Amino acid sequence: MAPTAGPAGSVRPARPQEAAEVAVLQAGAWREAYGDLLPPAALDPAALAPSWTAAVEHPPTPRHRVLVALDAPGVVGFAAAAPAEDADLDPGAAAELLALAVAPEHRRAGHGSRLLQAAADLARDDGTQALVCWVGEHEALLAAFLAGAGWAQDGARRSLDAGSGAPLPQRRWTTRLGQGG
Repeated sequence: MAPTAGPAGSVRPARPQEAAEVAVLQAGAWREAYGDLLPPAALDPAALAPSWTAAVEHPPTPRHRVLVALDAPGVVGFAAAAPAEDADLDPGAAAELLALAVAPEHRRAGHGSRLLQAAADLARDDGTQALVCWVGEHEALLAAFLAGAGWAQDGARRSLDAGSGAPLPQRRWTTRLGQGG
C-alpha cells in the first residue's frame, strides 16, 4: 500500500515546507527520551530543520524516505527510512527505520501504526526482506511500540557518542517483511 495523500489520519511523503515541523517532532521525541543526555544543539528544531529539508528535497537514493502523518491541524508524526548500513546486513535486503515519532497529544490514534505500515510497505515494494531500527535504552515508548507491532531485538548492540560525554546505548530491533502482507 502506498502512502495516501488525504489530510486527516493519513500518511504521505514529506514536503520540503514541512521540515520545520518534522524537526520540532524529532527534538521533542529526543527531549522526551534522552533529556539532559543530549547537548542543547541536538534538541534545537532550528538546527535540525535544514537536515530534514535536505533529506526531503535531495534523498541520497530512492530508498531514502521521509513520511509524515497528518491530522488536524497538520503534521503530527513522521518516520524516516533508508537502506540499512550495518556491516552484518545486506543493504539490498534490509532497510532501517531511522526515526519514528508522533506528537504526544496525537499518540494512540493510529498515527504511529500508519507510519510504520507505510514504511514497511514501501520497503517491501523495494524488495526489502527485513526492517531494522536502533532503539536507545531510554526510548521505552518506541521499544514497547515496536514490540507490540511484532518486532524483536536481534542481539545487536551499539553505543553512540551524542556529544554530551555520556554514551547512548542502543539495541537493534528487527522485523521480517512478508510478501504482500
